[in-house]
Amino acid sequence: MRKYTVELSHSQREELETFVSQGKASARAITHAHVLLKIDRGSQGPAWSQAQVQQAYHVGESTIKRIARRFVEGGLHDARDRRPQPERPQKRKINGEMEAYLLATTCSPAPSGYQRWSLRLLEDRFLELAPLPIEDTMAPSRETIRRALKKTN
Repeated sequence: MRKYTVELSHSQREELETFVSQGKASARAITHAHVLLKIDRGSQGPAWSQAQVQQAYHVGESTIKRIARRFVEGGLHDARDRRPQPERPQKRKINGEMEAYLLATTCSPAPSGYQRWSLRLLEDRFLELAPLPIEDTMAPSRETIRRALKKTN
């Protein structure tokens, strides 16, 4: 027995068919639209089995179940489109204050014996004189420092 049964209305079917035929969306969204059209158990739907959909569109069983669940719980657009990803500020290793400090350090004269700041020098100086205490696990890498400098141009 199916836990989530997809039954598309006539207008939803038309919307998905035009969405697929235009082909101006991501491959993932188009594949989800194809799957919704094929697992439709309404009067106009072909009601394909999961095995048929898996073979035709190369998607897993869990993907088909997830698409059906999201359609039943959230509607057509929720099943077809990606959920917006939440902002992850805790993953940013350099916040605004640290970025300002890094920029000020970069604009200051290079240490004696060097003509300019290298990323390695900036990394070492940043860890020594950082405005906030930094543990070894939270220390920004050279690549993080390079991205922060590139962003500020």
